[in-house]
Amino acid sequence: MVADFAKVGKMLKKFRIDANITQEEMAERLDSTQSAVSKLESGRKTIDIFTFASWLKITDSELAGTALMFGMEMANMLAHLSQTVPSIVGGFISWML
Repeated sequence: MVADFAKVGKMLKKFRIDANITQEEMAERLDSTQSAVSKLESGRKTIDIFTFASWLKITDSELAGTALMFGMEMANMLAHLSQTVPSIVGGFISWML
């Protein structure tokens, strides 16, 4: 499977704009340059998984990024787990004490 970096770049740009973050601000938060951010968003540069994860966290787009990459089923499952697991762990700890 070949990645379409132009589509990935459009997704990154949308997440950044939706978060009301400029390219300069994103570059600063990623410890990068505005030029590198521009290249990522245009698909002229590939993004590594660590930068991608940071981008999603900075733009508060983890769920949307997961949905786009893996499909809604996986995103829904992760959203459910993120709400369920803490209550299970908390209940277990309360039971132990």
